Amino acid sequence: MTATSQFRNALVSVLPNFIFPDSIFPDFIFPIFLFPILLASTLWSQQPAPQSAVPALPADIPSTADRYSCVLMGNLAGQQAVWTAADGTLHIFFQFNDRGRGPKTTSIIKLDPSGIPVSEVITGNDYLKSPVTENYSLEAGVAHWKNDDEQGEKKILAPAYYSPLNRGPSEIALLAHAAVKNGGKIALLPEGEARVQRVTELDIETAAHKKHVTLYALTGLDFSPTYFWAEAADKFFGSVDHWGSVVPEGWEALIPTLLAAQSKIKESRAADLAARLAHHPRRILFQHASVFDSETGKVIPDQDVFVADERIAEVRSSAGATYSCSALCPEIIDATHKTLLPGLWDMHAHVADNDGLLNLAAGVTTVRDLANDTDSLLARRQRIIDGKEIGTRIVLAGIIDGRGPYQGPTKVLVSTEAEARAAVDHYKHLGYVQIKIYSSVPPAIVPAIIDEAHKNGLRVSGHIPAEMTAAQCVELGYDEIQHINFLILNFFPNVKDTNTSARLTAPAKLAAGLDLTSPQVQSFLKLLEDHHTKLDLTLSIFEDMYLNRAGHIPVGDQPIANRLPAQVRRNLLLTGLTPPPGMDETYRRSFAKMVEFAGLLYRSGIPIEAGTDSMAGFALHRELELDVQAGIPPSQVLENATLNAARIMSLDKDLGSITPGKLADLVLVDGDPTTNISDIRKTVLTVKDGVLYRPAELYAELGVTP
Repeated sequence: MTATSQFRNALVSVLPNFIFPDSIFPDFIFPIFLFPILLASTLWSQQPAPQSAVPALPADIPSTADRYSCVLMGNLAGQQAVWTAADGTLHIFFQFNDRGRGPKTTSIIKLDPSGIPVSEVITGNDYLKSPVTENYSLEAGVAHWKNDDEQGEKKILAPAYYSPLNRGPSEIALLAHAAVKNGGKIALLPEGEARVQRVTELDIETAAHKKHVTLYALTGLDFSPTYFWAEAADKFFGSVDHWGSVVPEGWEALIPTLLAAQSKIKESRAADLAARLAHHPRRILFQHASVFDSETGKVIPDQDVFVADERIAEVRSSAGATYSCSALCPEIIDATHKTLLPGLWDMHAHVADNDGLLNLAAGVTTVRDLANDTDSLLARRQRIIDGKEIGTRIVLAGIIDGRGPYQGPTKVLVSTEAEARAAVDHYKHLGYVQIKIYSSVPPAIVPAIIDEAHKNGLRVSGHIPAEMTAAQCVELGYDEIQHINFLILNFFPNVKDTNTSARLTAPAKLAAGLDLTSPQVQSFLKLLEDHHTKLDLTLSIFEDMYLNRAGHIPVGDQPIANRLPAQVRRNLLLTGLTPPPGMDETYRRSFAKMVEFAGLLYRSGIPIEAGTDSMAGFALHRELELDVQAGIPPSQVLENATLNAARIMSLDKDLGSITPGKLADLVLVDGDPTTNISDIRKTVLTVKDGVLYRPAELYAELGVTP
């Protein structure tokens, strides 16, 4: 569901941080389970060839325009076109298709002689298909801006650059050029500052052309530098990343070359951060800590916890304890009035560049990655293991999807049983422990994926593919389901296109009317219980989508919004869906019903995981708060985010509790989250594998204030 990773850096104003039925059908479990599978196996070969996932470029784009390809996970997904009109204005058209979502915008920009925009008009739609109207002008020394989320004005006394919420990729070169002309930095409007640095240069060529390109690093738009390539002082060449890239048409084959050069720069920076911010005391002694026992859900007061190298060596009462310093003295941490917990787990992540720092600063020491570029993820995981990058432990889950206009951002696309089984086997060979089935997998080959995964000892989870229901997937052998919206849609089987944005909008319209006491709901709960199905609800992303409105910071981000870099904070405004006329209150009641359903699932004994599919670190804190809001006791929520997660992934021998002999994954918080779950936000220290991280240092590197 998430549009993630460094492509978001290049398109930070386009992609948000996370991206992505009429009646209850009686007696749905058996007949709906059986019929579509048999029908699909008979008719799938009769289906027409899948439509292209690439939207058509509008016919009115001038033939003289510079044209760019937008490539997601190696697949062409959209275009950018840039041209100068007869009146001298610069035009940027940009669009791409990401599972039926994606922006389509046109920017018209008038530049002053120094290359700074004095007016800009942006129209179209954003990533979630909400209408976009954004205007900026500079007149008589006063800047005016208005978009669907903000409006304001400011007297300009020095050069400043308005940073649009919905810019096209090429505009980043204009911003960088303006900063270069202003001594390497420039004020941003409405707030913030951008700094630019020339990083490296490269000669590239195709069979027909040669170019000399320069890599720039621009800070001020995200938690870390935004990288892009330019072929002249203010002419954008491209932005590249393992998840998504934008390059001129005809230069797509050079993406790996650009990516290799860029990755070398980023990896060098990551190694420097690891050398400065990861502390290796060898011995750590927490004194007078209130220790959360994840086995019982209770807090044991006044405990000393001794860490030796990467493991927990001893847990003992502080009363009367003495410690004699030997030749190898520990780092002593006074944990009085603080709670020491096992390191937290995020069971739904898509690891990107900033996530290691954000997670460890928030007390998250392990994540399960549920879809990523395989090569880049494995390389990142190894760098973390080798101490060359700051990051969490990463548990590997591999995504599989089907081909078509709504295919997910992955290179692992299958159409036949043979392809599906081969994909599972390859993931097993690479060390993956779970398979995630995505929304466009043909129903006829879902049983083969499950069968091959289970033969290989892999767990199976995922979205609910189009034309299927959650009950069918549970019957077929899903060990787990991602996202509560798919549970809601189980009771509205007329919504069949769950690989489109309907999987987001239909529950918003329909969940409010779901009767949780109905026989259909009770039967489904029994099915989940009988099959020991685990649930990864990701409530926080639906809170953002269903409750957030134009011009407002999402509820879950309000406690931390003022601490974030200015441009990151602005992008939080883009997280909501726009309800159709008359549906605002329905959307709100639908999210309330989701929260109520989560409480019912807990009371019915269904295991609930702590997963986010959203901004690293901070989103997990909100997810835990929402679980408590649903009626799950805080101590149980913390168990779910520690020991129960380790058990689900069969890693509880080494993780999940503060027990001698286990790996030293620990988080110290100022307060008691077993009585006030929001105290989990007050991270003081994090230890992962015996390595100590100070959140204040990590946040400072990210531009997050205390």
